[in-house]
Amino acid sequence: MASRFHWVYLTTAPDQLTAEMWSELLCDGGIPAMAHSGNIGASHLGITNLPCRIMALEEELSAAREVMEQSFR
Repeated sequence: MASRFHWVYLTTAPDQLTAEMWSELLCDGGIPAMAHSGNIGASHLGITNLPCRIMALEEELSAAREVMEQSFR
């Protein structure tokens, strides 16, 4: 049986570009993460300036929080 990933909420970025940068920071550190805008209708050329959620794998959530805290003190 294939394992399933369980994505959970980590934090909210002020806009999609910031969310993409934060999720890339996490991925570069070996922590799977993704930006989730949730509001496609408010985008311009596929990018929204509305707040976006950062999602991380449930088993990596505490490590993701630590990376975010260390990066933005």
